[in-house]
Amino acid sequence: MRRLSIVLLGLVAVLMTGCYSHRQIGYLQEPTKANKLPVYDSVAYEPYRIRVNDEIIYRLITLDEKMMKMFEANNNVANGQYANSYRVYADGTVDIPFLKPVKLVGLTEAEAQDTLKAAFREIIPDADVKLALYNKYFSVIGDARAGQFFIYKEKMNIFQALALTGDVMNSGDRRHIRIIRPRDGGQEPEVLEFDMRTNTIIDSKYYYIYPNDVIYVARTKDSFYKVPSYTGFIALVTSSVALLTSVLNYLAYLYK
Repeated sequence: MRRLSIVLLGLVAVLMTGCYSHRQIGYLQEPTKANKLPVYDSVAYEPYRIRVNDEIIYRLITLDEKMMKMFEANNNVANGQYANSYRVYADGTVDIPFLKPVKLVGLTEAEAQDTLKAAFREIIPDADVKLALYNKYFSVIGDARAGQFFIYKEKMNIFQALALTGDVMNSGDRRHIRIIRPRDGGQEPEVLEFDMRTNTIIDSKYYYIYPNDVIYVARTKDSFYKVPSYTGFIALVTSSVALLTSVLNYLAYLYK
């Protein structure tokens, strides 16, 4: 029995190391000397600026019914739905019928809307325009539910983005989350790597998600040895003890 107790205690000790702890997967932890979490600086939020190959949609508002019908027909507007989007070309402009090329690259959505409205007012004095970015999506790959997701609000943060995927899996490496972010002018994409467990991520340069971002969640190296929850851990211990007890009883029966 003494040997059995020692074996069981050893088994429990080994299995205890296979559970995920709050320190490993918990969010908004306070950085301390013990957990060695990074401390990130706060930075001002920068609105997204339109890039080459982005696509926009717009809605024209005017009291001139003739002009309204002409642009709606060209824009394929049916029941309030827009079938056409307009790509930003390499020279930074969009090509909208009946207008001169309009340069939108480098502008925020609000600035682009004002610029397009000014272009329309050259031919329609009372024109008003509502503009939106069409490709307002980010992607997720790795140890979370992979897919492409719509950015439904301005200032969407990393927690809201990953909530759309159902959160990072327990086996996901929260210490080394990566965001791959396109850059202008044909430059290599920017890769931002950060630890999302620390509470200082809020309002840092890693906090907000932008269109065309790719979030990559790597798998932790020791995930093979982990159990997903304490419920799973208890079930594993119980079954292991039952198996070990059966084996020892069988051996004791053989050598009686």
